[in-house]
Amino acid sequence: MIINQLVEKQRAYFNTNVTKDINFRLNALKMLQSAITAHEGKIIDALKKDLNKAPLEAIMTEIGIVRSELSHMIKHFKHWAKPKRVKTPLVLFSAKSYIYPEPYGVVLIMSPWNYPFQLAIDPLIGAIAAGNTAIIKPGSYAHHTALAIKELLDHTFKEEYVATVLGGREENTLLLEQKFDYIFFTGSTNVGKTVMEKASHFLTPVSLELGGKSPCIVDGTMCTKLTAKRLAFGKFVNAGQTCVAPDYVFVKREYRDQLVNELKRVIAEFFGPDPLSYPDYPKIINQKAHSRLLGLLQNQTIVLGGKSNETSIEPTLLVDVKLDSPVMQEEIFGPILPIIAYDNIEEVITYIKSKDRPLAFYLFSTDKVMQKRLIHEISFGGGTFNDTLMHVASSEMGFGGVGASGMGSYHGIHSFNTFSHHKSVLKRANWIDLSFRYHPYTKQKQGLIDKFTK
Repeated sequence: MIINQLVEKQRAYFNTNVTKDINFRLNALKMLQSAITAHEGKIIDALKKDLNKAPLEAIMTEIGIVRSELSHMIKHFKHWAKPKRVKTPLVLFSAKSYIYPEPYGVVLIMSPWNYPFQLAIDPLIGAIAAGNTAIIKPGSYAHHTALAIKELLDHTFKEEYVATVLGGREENTLLLEQKFDYIFFTGSTNVGKTVMEKASHFLTPVSLELGGKSPCIVDGTMCTKLTAKRLAFGKFVNAGQTCVAPDYVFVKREYRDQLVNELKRVIAEFFGPDPLSYPDYPKIINQKAHSRLLGLLQNQTIVLGGKSNETSIEPTLLVDVKLDSPVMQEEIFGPILPIIAYDNIEEVITYIKSKDRPLAFYLFSTDKVMQKRLIHEISFGGGTFNDTLMHVASSEMGFGGVGASGMGSYHGIHSFNTFSHHKSVLKRANWIDLSFRYHPYTKQKQGLIDKFTK
């Protein structure tokens, strides 16, 4: 179907009001839940073909997160969807005040290739729960997963309710020329700017889930072995192609060599002596990304890795990295970890604050004063202390960026709220009508107004 016709078909369906019914939404979420279970094998196969994700990694970082979010939404969204009575100020006596969550309408969800299933379906859960119709545009580089998503959603829903549009830049451009009621985009900052610009033509509200260089600080107060294990997991899962991966590490100078040695040990434990021959080592998505990453290794001090084959690059550790080098200027988005020794935490804080606010922040420290200080002084989208990535897996906390790393948040109630307009309604009583708001405006009436509004 032509894209503009699909949008209008969804708008007509939304205007029937059927998607606003709570039981309809609940049934849709349960249908999606059942469909994911039925299509799990195909999703796992697709993720293996696109990114060489092991079945366990596919379940842990994609399917499992979606399942958890679905269960949470099914359990709670009915309560969130109820009108909420709020206090009414005395000046509005006698009246009652309510907030009604209502769906925006026809929403567009544009997802990336790095976690192609999770980042397409997670936002959809919120859109359905809030009562919208939705068009999903999966990341085109993860072609097999995009096909699996389309098959799953086509099998589960009518296209006037939930539809999938496949394709690349041309289809993205055509979609962004349409009038949507909400756009949810996950991807790069540069494309996010284009999405926001296009949305502005229709004054369409947007959520932008972007990325950036997420810092990590290791002060040496926590067990180095556990630090290395958790740090290596967060950095090298999906071959570093994770928007919240630790992008670089500041480690207190006297602990640097110890951390490097433990990272070497852990990487060998994870992937064996030759990661490129490890059957479940994820691959780089395409040749363009592969070449860009190899370019970042030029003129760097490599203490582990650096080798590559046609599709993959070894887990690579860099030391003695200069802060003005290319690897420190752009989001790495690959299995390369710069490790930078520091002497003074003040300099580290100053450096981080001089850059765009990151999507994620990580601190390995048992020092409660240090934890409190960094929460207070550094702005970031979300973070985990003494581990990596784990904050993303919670449906109880909103996930999103700040500044250049994005706007808006989702997961759990935050997803429901993102895809809902909260409509305020005041209901006045007829048995009383205070006359001081009407002309003529006398000094006596002004005195009454002053009493009510102070």
